[in-house]
Amino acid sequence: MNKNIKLAVAGAVLVMSASAANAGIIIPAGEWTLDVNGNVNAFANWTKADHAETITGGLAKAKDAVGEDKTQGINTGLLPSWLGFTGTTRQNDTDVSFTISMQPNVSSNGPTGDSSPATLFRQSYLTFGDKSWGSVKLGKDIGIFASDAILNDMTLLGVGSNAGNSGASTTLGGIGTGYIYAAWKGQVAYTTPNMNGFQATVGITNPNQGIADSVSGLGGANASATGGLYQDRFGLEGKASYSFAADAFSGKIWVGGASYKVKYADLTTTTASKEYSATAADIGVNVNAGNVGLTGYYYTGEGVGTTLFLGNGYHATLGKRDSDGGYLQATYVLPTKTKLGFAFGRSNLDKANGEGNTAMVDSNERATVGLYHPLTKHLNLVGEWNQIETKAHSGIKNENTTGSLGAILFF
Repeated sequence: MNKNIKLAVAGAVLVMSASAANAGIIIPAGEWTLDVNGNVNAFANWTKADHAETITGGLAKAKDAVGEDKTQGINTGLLPSWLGFTGTTRQNDTDVSFTISMQPNVSSNGPTGDSSPATLFRQSYLTFGDKSWGSVKLGKDIGIFASDAILNDMTLLGVGSNAGNSGASTTLGGIGTGYIYAAWKGQVAYTTPNMNGFQATVGITNPNQGIADSVSGLGGANASATGGLYQDRFGLEGKASYSFAADAFSGKIWVGGASYKVKYADLTTTTASKEYSATAADIGVNVNAGNVGLTGYYYTGEGVGTTLFLGNGYHATLGKRDSDGGYLQATYVLPTKTKLGFAFGRSNLDKANGEGNTAMVDSNERATVGLYHPLTKHLNLVGEWNQIETKAHSGIKNENTTGSLGAILFF
């Protein structure tokens, strides 16, 4: 099965039967073995908003322009619907593989039932290596920093925040309410062999991860209005982990970090640019004992912003904004094999030095209660309740409550 689908299932074992997705469709093809794999998921969501404030970077939904406070939507969840192709072979004492995937989602409410938003292509990479010395990856895949945070989030197989947004490809799960989005990045990465449970990955990534930020007077590296600016160096990301198991007890501890040198166009002039260094670090632990699972995660950063990496992380004249956050999660397997889970997460964005009490987001937080039931070996029924609250530095806030029912099928 596609490596990241495997990771997603392994990371989300807290929310579903571990047997729900053991392998894809295996096809021998000469010297190659082709694995066709993926998932299809969809959720009906009912959301009620309690306020009507405009908060930059806020995730809680507000009432609409005419004061309506209730909305519904049928959406793909946090994990995109997925069709992946992985080919593997062993040549000259080297394991060689390729992975290409596409994500055709259901979150489209176009007036003619069109396919917008377009199908995504989040993976296209090759690997080569050997268990004796590790492996090298080249291409586009999930980012190294913060990837374990999302892969251990129980809402990975559910919804989390931002449900009912018909214009989004997926919901956000715990992104922005406990961790920063790892995203899908061009990268060259090396992973060590597994050394009695210890493993590490380091890599360089595409440096152009900036996003447009007109509120702060900055144009992102990919902002079409200003054109991209040449970046001075690659992004640097890495992580290390230790996994352990004994009888009915197992777990994993991980740490990670990221460093980017960011150059933005200054939208207040026609020729100037802004440049700064953005850094982040995180730590997490997941333990499982019998029917009980516990996960804890924390991150901190300077200039990395909140929700999306670098989002609102820098003020044009006052400099970097610090940020931090994390989540706690507990699950329990009931006698019916249904997993009951509770999670609380929060992401904080500090003001830049000297910045006033504006409508910039101060915190986004989420409380989730979920039920995840393996109806068959491959099919899971999911029900979630999510409470989202956004506070701004000016003191205003938005809150919304979302109930979700749906299913996810792995193959």
